[in-house]
Amino acid sequence: MAAPVVDDEYRRQVDRARRDLRALISAKGCAPIMLRLAWHDAGTYDVKTKTGGANGSIRYEEEYTHGSNAGLKIAIDLLEPIKAKNPRVTYADLYQLAGVVAVEVTGGPTVEFIPGRRDSSVCPREGRLPDAKKGAPHLRDIFYRMGLTDKDIVALSGGHTLGKAHPERSGFEGAWTKEPLKFDNSYFVELLKGESEGLLQLPTDKALLQDPEFRPYVELYAKDEDAFFKDYAESHKKLSELGFTPRSSGPASAKSDLPTAAVLAQSAFGVAVAAAVVIVGYLYEASKKSK
Repeated sequence: MAAPVVDDEYRRQVDRARRDLRALISAKGCAPIMLRLAWHDAGTYDVKTKTGGANGSIRYEEEYTHGSNAGLKIAIDLLEPIKAKNPRVTYADLYQLAGVVAVEVTGGPTVEFIPGRRDSSVCPREGRLPDAKKGAPHLRDIFYRMGLTDKDIVALSGGHTLGKAHPERSGFEGAWTKEPLKFDNSYFVELLKGESEGLLQLPTDKALLQDPEFRPYVELYAKDEDAFFKDYAESHKKLSELGFTPRSSGPASAKSDLPTAAVLAQSAFGVAVAAAVVIVGYLYEASKKSK
Protein backbone atom coordinates (compact mmCIF):
# COMPACT_ATOMS: atom_id res chain seq x y z
CA MET A 1 0.00 0.00 0.00
CA ALA A 2 1.15 3.55 -0.70
CA ALA A 3 2.71 5.63 2.05
CA PRO A 4 0.30 8.22 3.46
CA VAL A 5 0.69 11.90 2.61
CA VAL A 6 1.53 13.48 5.96
CA ASP A 7 0.13 16.97 5.44
CA ASP A 8 -1.55 19.36 7.87
CA GLU A 9 -4.84 17.46 7.81
CA TYR A 10 -3.09 14.16 8.49
CA ARG A 11 -1.30 15.71 11.47
CA ARG A 12 -4.59 17.14 12.76
CA GLN A 13 -6.11 13.67 12.67
CA VAL A 14 -3.07 12.22 14.46
CA ASP A 15 -3.45 14.85 17.19
CA ARG A 16 -7.15 14.07 17.52
CA ALA A 17 -6.42 10.34 17.64
CA ARG A 18 -3.86 10.96 20.39
CA ARG A 19 -6.49 12.77 22.48
CA ASP A 20 -9.01 9.99 21.87
CA LEU A 21 -6.42 7.39 22.86
CA ARG A 22 -5.67 9.17 26.12
CA ALA A 23 -9.36 9.16 26.98
CA LEU A 24 -9.87 5.52 25.95
CA ILE A 25 -6.81 4.17 27.77
CA SER A 26 -7.56 6.14 30.92
CA ALA A 27 -11.22 5.08 30.97
CA LYS A 28 -10.67 1.41 30.14
CA GLY A 29 -7.37 0.85 31.94
CA CYS A 30 -6.18 -0.86 28.77
CA ALA A 31 -2.62 0.50 28.55
CA PRO A 32 -0.99 -2.96 28.81
CA ILE A 33 -2.87 -4.51 25.89
CA MET A 34 -2.35 -1.39 23.73
CA LEU A 35 1.38 -1.57 24.38
CA ARG A 36 1.36 -5.28 23.55
CA LEU A 37 -0.53 -4.62 20.29
CA ALA A 38 2.03 -2.02 19.21
CA TRP A 39 4.97 -4.26 20.04
CA HIS A 40 3.52 -7.34 18.36
CA ASP A 41 2.73 -5.45 15.16
CA ALA A 42 6.27 -4.03 14.98
CA GLY A 43 8.18 -7.01 16.41
CA THR A 44 7.78 -9.21 13.33
CA TYR A 45 10.42 -7.21 11.43
CA ASP A 46 13.28 -8.98 9.67
CA VAL A 47 16.13 -6.61 8.96
CA LYS A 48 17.60 -8.90 6.28
CA THR A 49 14.48 -9.50 4.22
CA LYS A 50 12.88 -6.12 5.07
CA THR A 51 9.59 -7.87 5.82
CA GLY A 52 7.15 -7.48 8.70
CA GLY A 53 7.41 -4.54 11.07
CA ALA A 54 5.10 -1.72 12.10
CA ASN A 55 2.69 -1.92 9.19
CA GLY A 56 -0.74 -2.65 10.69
CA SER A 57 -0.93 -6.19 9.30
CA ILE A 58 -1.86 -7.52 12.73
CA ARG A 59 -5.42 -6.34 12.07
CA TYR A 60 -5.94 -9.32 9.76
CA GLU A 61 -7.27 -12.59 11.16
CA GLU A 62 -4.36 -14.48 9.61
CA GLU A 63 -2.00 -12.68 11.99
CA TYR A 64 -4.01 -11.85 15.11
CA THR A 65 -4.84 -15.54 15.46
CA HIS A 66 -1.15 -16.43 15.84
CA GLY A 67 -0.64 -18.03 19.24
CA SER A 68 1.56 -15.18 20.49
CA ASN A 69 -1.16 -12.65 19.61
CA ALA A 70 -3.92 -14.29 21.64
CA GLY A 71 -6.29 -11.67 23.04
CA LEU A 72 -5.08 -8.80 20.87
CA LYS A 73 -8.32 -8.73 18.88
CA ILE A 74 -9.71 -6.92 21.96
CA ALA A 75 -7.30 -4.02 21.42
CA ILE A 76 -7.89 -4.01 17.66
CA ASP A 77 -11.64 -3.69 18.19
CA LEU A 78 -11.26 -0.96 20.82
CA LEU A 79 -9.30 1.13 18.31
CA GLU A 80 -11.77 0.82 15.44
CA PRO A 81 -13.96 3.81 16.52
CA ILE A 82 -10.84 6.00 16.71
CA LYS A 83 -9.79 4.82 13.26
CA ALA A 84 -13.28 5.58 11.89
CA LYS A 85 -13.13 9.08 13.37
CA ASN A 86 -9.68 9.67 11.87
CA PRO A 87 -9.82 7.77 8.58
CA ARG A 88 -6.64 9.16 7.06
CA VAL A 89 -4.46 7.87 9.89
CA THR A 90 -3.08 4.48 8.87
CA TYR A 91 -3.59 1.45 11.07
CA ALA A 92 0.19 1.21 11.30
CA ASP A 93 0.42 4.73 12.75
CA LEU A 94 -2.61 4.26 14.99
CA TYR A 95 -1.30 1.07 16.61
CA GLN A 96 2.12 2.58 17.30
CA LEU A 97 0.57 5.79 18.59
CA ALA A 98 -1.55 3.69 20.96
CA GLY A 99 1.62 2.13 22.37
CA VAL A 100 3.26 5.53 22.83
CA VAL A 101 0.19 6.94 24.61
CA ALA A 102 -0.12 3.82 26.78
CA VAL A 103 3.35 4.44 28.19
CA GLU A 104 2.79 8.17 28.70
CA VAL A 105 -0.59 8.00 30.47
CA THR A 106 0.71 5.42 32.95
CA GLY A 107 3.59 7.65 34.04
CA GLY A 108 6.29 6.49 31.66
CA PRO A 109 8.63 8.51 29.44
CA THR A 110 7.58 10.47 26.39
CA VAL A 111 8.38 8.44 23.29
CA GLU A 112 8.86 10.46 20.11
CA PHE A 113 6.26 9.65 17.48
CA ILE A 114 6.69 10.53 13.81
CA PRO A 115 3.72 9.64 11.56
CA GLY A 116 3.86 8.24 8.05
CA ARG A 117 3.85 4.44 8.32
CA ARG A 118 2.21 2.64 5.43
CA ASP A 119 -0.30 -0.15 5.93
CA SER A 120 0.30 -3.65 4.61
CA SER A 121 -2.00 -6.58 3.93
CA VAL A 122 0.91 -9.04 3.92
CA CYS A 123 1.08 -10.99 7.19
CA PRO A 124 4.39 -12.48 8.34
CA ARG A 125 4.69 -16.16 9.12
CA GLU A 126 4.06 -17.24 12.68
CA GLY A 127 7.04 -17.60 15.01
CA ARG A 128 8.75 -14.22 14.72
CA LEU A 129 7.86 -13.02 18.24
CA PRO A 130 9.60 -13.98 21.51
CA ASP A 131 8.69 -17.23 23.25
CA ALA A 132 8.48 -16.58 27.01
CA LYS A 133 9.53 -20.16 27.80
CA LYS A 134 13.00 -19.76 26.27
CA GLY A 135 16.26 -18.12 27.35
CA ALA A 136 18.90 -15.58 26.35
CA PRO A 137 19.99 -17.17 23.03
CA HIS A 138 16.38 -17.12 21.83
CA LEU A 139 15.95 -13.48 22.86
CA ARG A 140 19.03 -12.53 20.88
CA ASP A 141 17.87 -14.50 17.85
CA ILE A 142 14.55 -12.66 17.86
CA PHE A 143 15.74 -9.13 18.61
CA TYR A 144 18.92 -9.26 16.53
CA ARG A 145 16.73 -10.35 13.59
CA MET A 146 14.88 -7.06 14.06
CA GLY A 147 18.16 -5.14 14.11
CA LEU A 148 18.01 -4.38 17.85
CA THR A 149 20.70 -4.69 20.54
CA ASP A 150 21.26 -6.19 24.00
CA LYS A 151 20.41 -2.84 25.56
CA ASP A 152 17.17 -2.71 23.58
CA ILE A 153 16.28 -6.22 24.76
CA VAL A 154 16.63 -5.30 28.44
CA ALA A 155 15.08 -1.83 28.17
CA LEU A 156 12.05 -3.12 26.28
CA SER A 157 11.66 -5.99 28.76
CA GLY A 158 11.01 -3.25 31.31
CA GLY A 159 7.67 -2.75 29.59
CA HIS A 160 6.50 -5.73 31.64
CA THR A 161 6.09 -3.22 34.44
CA LEU A 162 2.65 -2.84 32.83
CA GLY A 163 0.03 -5.54 32.78
CA LYS A 164 -0.20 -9.19 33.70
CA ALA A 165 -0.07 -12.56 31.99
CA HIS A 166 -3.31 -14.43 31.31
CA PRO A 167 -3.27 -18.25 31.26
CA GLU A 168 -5.70 -18.47 28.33
CA ARG A 169 -3.34 -16.32 26.24
CA SER A 170 0.18 -17.27 27.26
CA GLY A 171 -0.08 -20.19 29.63
CA PHE A 172 1.25 -17.99 32.45
CA GLU A 173 -0.66 -16.07 35.09
CA GLY A 174 0.06 -13.02 37.19
CA ALA A 175 1.59 -9.53 37.18
CA TRP A 176 5.29 -8.71 37.17
CA THR A 177 4.91 -5.79 39.59
CA LYS A 178 2.70 -4.71 42.46
CA GLU A 179 1.21 -1.83 40.43
CA PRO A 180 0.59 -3.22 36.94
CA LEU A 181 -0.97 0.00 35.65
CA LYS A 182 2.02 2.18 36.60
CA PHE A 183 5.01 2.54 34.30
CA ASP A 184 8.19 2.72 36.38
CA ASN A 185 11.37 0.71 37.00
CA SER A 186 9.82 -1.72 39.48
CA TYR A 187 10.09 -4.62 37.00
CA PHE A 188 13.86 -4.52 37.47
CA VAL A 189 13.65 -3.96 41.21
CA GLU A 190 11.43 -7.03 41.59
CA LEU A 191 13.61 -9.06 39.24
CA LEU A 192 16.68 -8.50 41.44
CA LYS A 193 14.74 -9.51 44.55
CA GLY A 194 14.16 -12.96 43.17
CA GLU A 195 10.84 -14.75 43.03
CA SER A 196 8.17 -13.15 45.22
CA GLU A 197 4.82 -14.60 46.16
CA GLY A 198 2.11 -13.34 43.84
CA LEU A 199 4.49 -11.89 41.23
CA LEU A 200 5.48 -13.42 37.92
CA GLN A 201 8.94 -14.10 36.54
CA LEU A 202 9.07 -15.79 33.15
CA PRO A 203 12.04 -17.78 31.86
CA THR A 204 12.82 -14.84 29.54
CA ASP A 205 12.79 -12.51 32.57
CA LYS A 206 15.20 -14.72 34.52
CA ALA A 207 17.46 -14.88 31.47
CA LEU A 208 18.16 -11.17 31.92
CA LEU A 209 19.75 -11.94 35.30
CA GLN A 210 21.62 -15.03 34.20
CA ASP A 211 23.25 -13.53 31.10
CA PRO A 212 26.43 -11.51 31.84
CA GLU A 213 25.71 -8.99 29.09
CA PHE A 214 22.10 -8.38 30.11
CA ARG A 215 22.50 -8.25 33.90
CA PRO A 216 24.42 -4.92 34.13
CA TYR A 217 21.48 -3.17 32.43
CA VAL A 218 19.05 -4.78 34.89
CA GLU A 219 21.14 -3.52 37.82
CA LEU A 220 21.45 -0.04 36.31
CA TYR A 221 17.74 0.33 35.63
CA ALA A 222 16.80 -0.98 39.09
CA LYS A 223 18.76 1.78 40.79
CA ASP A 224 18.33 4.58 38.24
CA GLU A 225 14.82 5.08 36.87
CA ASP A 226 15.90 8.09 34.81
CA ALA A 227 18.46 5.95 32.99
CA PHE A 228 15.77 3.34 32.33
CA PHE A 229 13.29 5.93 31.04
CA LYS A 230 15.89 7.42 28.70
CA ASP A 231 16.95 4.07 27.25
CA TYR A 232 13.40 2.76 27.13
CA ALA A 233 12.17 5.78 25.15
CA GLU A 234 14.98 5.32 22.63
CA SER A 235 14.40 1.57 22.29
CA HIS A 236 10.63 1.93 22.03
CA LYS A 237 11.05 4.49 19.25
CA LYS A 238 13.38 2.11 17.37
CA LEU A 239 10.89 -0.73 17.74
CA SER A 240 7.97 1.44 16.62
CA GLU A 241 9.83 2.43 13.45
CA LEU A 242 10.93 -1.03 12.29
CA GLY A 243 10.28 -1.18 8.56
CA PHE A 244 9.62 2.56 8.46
CA THR A 245 12.04 5.35 7.57
CA PRO A 246 10.67 8.50 9.21
CA ARG A 247 11.24 11.96 7.88
CA SER A 248 12.91 14.36 10.25
CA SER A 249 10.53 15.99 12.72
CA GLY A 250 12.68 19.11 13.01
CA PRO A 251 12.71 22.44 11.11
CA ALA A 252 14.33 20.84 8.08
CA SER A 253 11.27 18.66 7.69
CA ALA A 254 9.00 21.66 7.34
CA LYS A 255 11.18 22.92 4.51
CA SER A 256 11.20 19.55 2.80
CA ASP A 257 7.41 19.40 2.88
CA LEU A 258 7.18 22.42 0.60
CA PRO A 259 6.34 21.71 -3.03
CA THR A 260 9.35 21.90 -5.35
CA ALA A 261 7.87 24.86 -7.22
CA ALA A 262 7.53 26.80 -3.98
CA VAL A 263 11.13 26.10 -3.06
CA LEU A 264 12.33 27.23 -6.48
CA ALA A 265 10.20 30.36 -6.26
CA GLN A 266 11.66 31.20 -2.85
CA SER A 267 15.19 30.68 -4.21
CA ALA A 268 14.50 32.90 -7.24
CA PHE A 269 13.08 35.60 -4.99
CA GLY A 270 16.18 35.46 -2.79
CA VAL A 271 18.46 35.83 -5.80
CA ALA A 272 16.41 38.80 -7.06
CA VAL A 273 16.61 40.53 -3.68
CA ALA A 274 20.38 40.00 -3.50
CA ALA A 275 20.82 41.39 -7.03
CA ALA A 276 18.71 44.43 -6.19
CA VAL A 277 20.87 45.17 -3.16
CA VAL A 278 24.03 45.00 -5.28
CA ILE A 279 22.59 47.33 -7.96
CA VAL A 280 21.37 49.90 -5.45
CA GLY A 281 24.78 49.89 -3.80
CA TYR A 282 26.52 50.40 -7.15
CA LEU A 283 24.26 53.31 -8.11
CA TYR A 284 24.80 54.92 -4.73
CA GLU A 285 28.60 54.74 -5.09
CA ALA A 286 28.42 56.07 -8.66
CA SER A 287 26.32 59.05 -7.60
CA LYS A 288 28.81 59.90 -4.84
CA LYS A 289 31.71 59.93 -7.30
CA SER A 290 29.86 62.19 -9.78
CA LYS A 291 29.34 64.89 -7.17
